[in-house]
Amino acid sequence: MSEETSSNNTDYWRANLKWVGILLTVWFIVSYGCGILFVEELNKIRIGGFKLGFWFAQQGSIYVFVILIAIYVRIMNGLDKKYGAKKG
Repeated sequence: MSEETSSNNTDYWRANLKWVGILLTVWFIVSYGCGILFVEELNKIRIGGFKLGFWFAQQGSIYVFVILIAIYVRIMNGLDKKYGAKKG
């Protein structure tokens, strides 16, 4: 493996891990923070007749997780193009 390829692989994985860390932090804040820590404040807001804290604890974190997966796919497609990663 050439030195340039090794450097590209290192940069690619560094960028990948950075984005994984960011997205998992967002998910943690939404699922744990909004569903447990900030539930009292969020319960003062109602959406569709349900308290917002309850909604986040039951469904909101799942929706956010699915959205974060879609964001991750888009980011990784961009990183694949930037670093010349080949499929298959």
